[in-house]
Formats: sequence, C-alpha cells, structure tokens
Amino acid sequence: MAKVTVLGGCGAVGSVAVRTLAHSGVFSEVVIGDANSDKARQMAEELGAGVTAVACDAQHPPSIKKAVAGSDVVLNCVGPFYTTVKPILAAVMESGINYVDVCDDVDVTLELLEMDAAVRQAGIAVLLGMGSSPGMTNVVARFAADALLDTTHSVDIFHTHGGEPTEGAGVIEHRFHCMSIPIPMYLDGRLQYVNYFEPDGVALRQTFTFPYIGETPIYPYPHPEQITLPRYLKLQRVTNKGSVLPEAYYNLTGEMVRLGMASKEPVQVRGQTVVPYDFAIAFIIRQRERILREANFGRQRGCVSVIVRGTKDGRPLEYRFHMASTSQALGEGTGIPAAMGAILMQQGKVQGKGVLPPEACLNPFEFLGMATKLFARDASAKGAAEEESFIVEEVDEAGRSTRIKM
Repeated sequence: MAKVTVLGGCGAVGSVAVRTLAHSGVFSEVVIGDANSDKARQMAEELGAGVTAVACDAQHPPSIKKAVAGSDVVLNCVGPFYTTVKPILAAVMESGINYVDVCDDVDVTLELLEMDAAVRQAGIAVLLGMGSSPGMTNVVARFAADALLDTTHSVDIFHTHGGEPTEGAGVIEHRFHCMSIPIPMYLDGRLQYVNYFEPDGVALRQTFTFPYIGETPIYPYPHPEQITLPRYLKLQRVTNKGSVLPEAYYNLTGEMVRLGMASKEPVQVRGQTVVPYDFAIAFIIRQRERILREANFGRQRGCVSVIVRGTKDGRPLEYRFHMASTSQALGEGTGIPAAMGAILMQQGKVQGKGVLPPEACLNPFEFLGMATKLFARDASAKGAAEEESFIVEEVDEAGRSTRIKM
C-alpha cells in the first residue's frame, strides 16, 4: 500500500483532506504533518489505525524532509502559500516525491510555473492549486470546453463562503494579500491587472445570486485561474470574484487593509512596539464570533459558481455550474478536492510530469464523478442528505434556463 503526508493537516482544509484520505482505502498510512504536534497526535488518535502524526516546520527544509520521508505523495495545505509553498516544494523535489497543493496565491503560482523544467528534471509531478478555486473551477471549465461547447469564449468564477467552525491567521493573511496585490483579469484576450481599492478594481465589483445563499456582493480576487486557464483553453475572458460571509465580516477585513492596518512596519504605542499587521489579524479573529452571532448566521455554508459561455452548432450557449452547500464551506470545498488530487496522483491518473494546474492533467469526467460522490457523502454525514450540491444549468440564447443532470 501507499503513504501520503498532509502538511498542515490540522488546519480547516488539511483536517478535511486527512479524514477523506483516511477513509479512501487508497493509502495504508496517512501522516499528519503540522507545527502543532499535540493537536496532530490527538487527531491521529481519533482517526485510528493507519493515521500517524509528525511535527513539521514549514519554513525549515530539514523538518519538511524529515516529515515527508518515505511518502509516495505529499499534500501541502500550509498557508499562506506566498510564504510557504516554495520552501516546501523545494524540499519535496529534493526528496523525489510527487506533490499536490491547494495554492491559491497567483503571484507565487507564476513563480512555480517557471519551475516546470526543474520539476521535470526531478522526475516528479506537481499538481498545483487542487482545491475549490482554483481546482474544481479549472476542471469544470475544461469539462465545459471539451464536452459541451464547440468554442468557448469566457469563464467567470464567483465564490463565497462563511461560518466555518474556526478560521486561522493564514486564511486572513491570504485575504490581506489578495486585497493588496495587483489582481489579474484576463479581459479582451489579454492579461490585465486591476487594484482592489482603485477605480479599475471597483468597476469590476458586482452582485451574484448563489444557490442556497442568495444575492451576494462579490469583489475581484487574484486567484490563479486567470493565469492558467488561457494557457490551455482558447478564451477571451477569465475573471474571478468572491467574498466571505457574512458581509460585515468581509467588510471589516477590507477596511483594515484600506486603512493601512495590513502594514508590517512596526509603530510605537505607549512605549511598546506594535506591528499593525499582527494586531489586525488578531482583532479580526476576535471580532468574527461577534459578527457571526449578531448576524444569526447559523451553520457554515458556501458556493462556487463557474459560468462558461461559448457556442454550440453556431448558437450562443451558456453553462452554469454551482457547487453549493448549506453544510460545507471552505474546509470541505477545498479539502475534499485536495484529497482527490492526492488519490489520483497515487493512482497514476495525473497525466504528465512537471508543474501542472488541474486543467492540464486531469480527466474532467473522472474527477467530477468522484467529486459528486465524495461531496454527497460528506453532506449526508452532516445531515444534508437531500441537498443538491452540484447544480448544472444550460442557458440558451433567449435566456431560458434548463437544469441538467450530471
């Protein structure tokens, strides 16, 4: 049998991936690698035979190499990826192990794509960005382009989620990063960049009606799909917009960044050194419970929608894919596809070597079939057995919508 190590295996995403892998029957050993060794050991004990724990410092290559030694596949769930993914991947490459991650930071994705030749020389496969967005979104876009349309014009990605049991500093750091860097959008057949708080970025804000959630404001997001999808599909537009629920919570994050509280430059406050960045993250985490309570938010929920437009038999046609849930959110939406990436890697179903985004190396039919089953199983375990978690609509040129069974 085989061994998989999940780095960041105690986090909101990594813990879901660990549980999915432990129940998959594909791996005889699932290793939880995490800086919090006590929590990792507790989780391993809860999951039982075949699951073990190891301490791992994501910024210390010898620690990474020790944690992944003997693995057939490494799944990296340690965020924020713009600070962690390069040292982790370098250590995994030197160990000669196939690698999967859920990297959703576009700037480091560009750097990783430039490592393709070195990864090929190492003889391994790197499945990059195998989560929700990116991940599921890339595969759905590939499926629509290959199986449903003759020509594909655009891919527009919308996502929102909220109410997770916990939210760590790494998730909030990622949002700070997303609001602070130039945001790529593939518009009119070329890559362009907008800024979150500037007029060009504000002009792209909109609302979108998600199944189970309703009309939600969404904002430009610097995720990797805008970079990778045009490399593999002939497209005129790829956009990515999202938010976090409830709206007041996401707005708090935005205001912190707009006011300069994401700065890492220390300031003196009454004789003490304070880093605004560190304060802002701690403050947001503390305020989260209050905001959820005041919103009477209830249990976690989320949705990722992919709108693919093109032509079929000379007629304009649109497909809307909604991966929606009233019981699953960031952890499940990202952790389940990540685990699937590790499973497919072990089964030899990741096509090729080098640095590969999902649309470049996965069979969409096979992947979506597995995803439908695993998400439905997880929803059923959470008491949402009647929930339709994968919704597909076909919209004709007159705007008539027809629900399609997958």
